[in-house]
Amino acid sequence: MAADHPSIHLGRTLGLAVVLASDAPLLLLDEKLAIVAASDSFCAAFGIDPATVTGRSIYDLDNQQWDLPRLHSLIDATLSGAAEVEAYEVDIETSLGGRRRLVLKAQRLDYGDSLHTRMMITVIDVTEVRKNEKRQTELVHDNAALLHEMQHRVANSLQIIASILMQSARKVQSDEARGHLSDAHQRVMSIATLQRHLAESDASDVELEPYLAQLCASIGASMIFDPDQLTLTTEVDPVSIGGDMSVSMGLVVTELVINALKHAFPDGRPGHVVVGYTAKGDDWTLSVSDDGVGMAEDPERARAGLGTRIVQALAKQLKADIAVEDTGPGTRVSLTHAARSVVQVAANDAKESAAV
Repeated sequence: MAADHPSIHLGRTLGLAVVLASDAPLLLLDEKLAIVAASDSFCAAFGIDPATVTGRSIYDLDNQQWDLPRLHSLIDATLSGAAEVEAYEVDIETSLGGRRRLVLKAQRLDYGDSLHTRMMITVIDVTEVRKNEKRQTELVHDNAALLHEMQHRVANSLQIIASILMQSARKVQSDEARGHLSDAHQRVMSIATLQRHLAESDASDVELEPYLAQLCASIGASMIFDPDQLTLTTEVDPVSIGGDMSVSMGLVVTELVINALKHAFPDGRPGHVVVGYTAKGDDWTLSVSDDGVGMAEDPERARAGLGTRIVQALAKQLKADIAVEDTGPGTRVSLTHAARSVVQVAANDAKESAAV
């Protein structure tokens, strides 16, 4: 038989040297899957005597615990050149430490000799890593379940508070006090509806269309006594927004809808209120429109109340501009968020800070 070419001999020698010198668990196999060399770290990790490992089949290791059908298929495919196993996870029962989760990487070493190939197998023990990942997943799941339960309880508690407020409103003699209690009832009910919707949605992603529809249905149920006379509907683009943003928008809609239902249709006047939302990229407009009596001409009536101040504060939080239009008949109040206006607001804030 002809002697190996010097380059082939050198390659085999280097492969053997790499395995023997490695701090990582490595195996060097021949074309028959017999172990040519095993690193000391591999032998130490799996309780194998280094003096007995050479010449044994990989499938005979640790009382044949490595003799797995799937491992056969993958290693055979790698040895034939049909595939390389980059990161294949297997569970192996070992004499040290019980079941271990291992990540195997198999690589065929080509020295130019098709009859005498070699294969390098890297073994990484990820048992503790996977256990920690499982614990983290379970912890996240448990926290999500607790958050879900908390949101339901908060919503229930808010509804109880709303009921108490309504009972109090019915008992008081003062019309002004009754009005304030009724307003508080509506605000608490809207927050309770919001909480219940968030509990049923993904914590970080809320579908705006059903959310606003549910919120308006809740407000309408307690404020519209004759649906044939007054209607409250939504026209909302099918988008999803973050939970924090949905809270602010829900409160804005609550204030504007309550204001429209209270003031736009006096003396049993019929009409319609529409909550709208349109979005294009990062720009959006949230609006509440009615076909009622229009904007108040009485300065006393037009004076900014609590609801107006709440909307103004929320608009600033949303980085949106407020516009009030007389639509003849009726009124349209809109909050518009535009990328350019946000940049301008930031620039103005910076100028104000510098001036101070």
